[in-house]
Amino acid sequence: MKELRLRARAKINLGLDVVRKRDDGYHEVRMIMQTINLYDKILLQKRRKPGITVTTNLGFLPVNQDNLVYKAAQLLMDEFSVEEGLNIDLQKYIPVAAGMAGGSSDAAAVLVGVNRMFRLGLSKQELMERSVKIGADVPFCVMRGTALAEGIGEKLTPLPELPDCFILIAKPKVFVSTKFVYGNLKANELKEHPQIDAQIDALNRDDLHAVAKYMGNVLETVTIPEYPVIEEIKRTMLDHGALNSMMSGSGPTVFGLFEKREDAQKAYNALLRGEDAKQVYLIEQSSCRRVRRKKDER
Repeated sequence: MKELRLRARAKINLGLDVVRKRDDGYHEVRMIMQTINLYDKILLQKRRKPGITVTTNLGFLPVNQDNLVYKAAQLLMDEFSVEEGLNIDLQKYIPVAAGMAGGSSDAAAVLVGVNRMFRLGLSKQELMERSVKIGADVPFCVMRGTALAEGIGEKLTPLPELPDCFILIAKPKVFVSTKFVYGNLKANELKEHPQIDAQIDALNRDDLHAVAKYMGNVLETVTIPEYPVIEEIKRTMLDHGALNSMMSGSGPTVFGLFEKREDAQKAYNALLRGEDAKQVYLIEQSSCRRVRRKKDER
């Protein structure tokens, strides 16, 4: 295998709760993570000359060890003493610094691709165990689908997939520091928490309306006061028929779940007409289940 094409899929958090802040400074979480049909494209090419090269369509991204795709490839190639070289071409479509695990998903795809290309023979579980060295979200991005994440995000339990729906994604042009959000979250003083167990039950019943009803993200208590545009985007989605709308991760990306395409399209159009510049995507989530079976998409 000299060439391999991969799709690195974004994630959203259907529910995100912070249980407590631990004595070591880490936050203990319970969150439901969901792969969505928005993806970066990655091309891996084997070469005779040793080493790793990275190219990308975004000029501001690093193309050395500071890029997670480079770290992912190096992690496995060093461990298994791979003598050949690798070219990685990364075409970014997932918004950067958006709370959608774009970088983590890119790294996960490269781990899967390097394992396949060089016939390393690692199982998915073995890849997940290694991937945590790159980042807390990477194991989920290797696993993909729908999962309950606990601990600091590394304990994963597979869940039934999100029922078929339309997902509207909007990222305003603001930068949100994850470190700032968690640093200013009064985790041990939170009085309201998302009903994660009720949402799991809704997934088990394939009940989209209940999944939407129990959506919640405690990090909004920090991010929205700093960036009111997030609340404005949520309100636009709700006003145009979203079953519910929520910030993903630490933000600033907002997503809405829609049962009807026409409602999602109206919200999409309304967001594009808004005064604040933003990236907007309309996704048919059901298609994610079908295309995932294709060989070139892992």
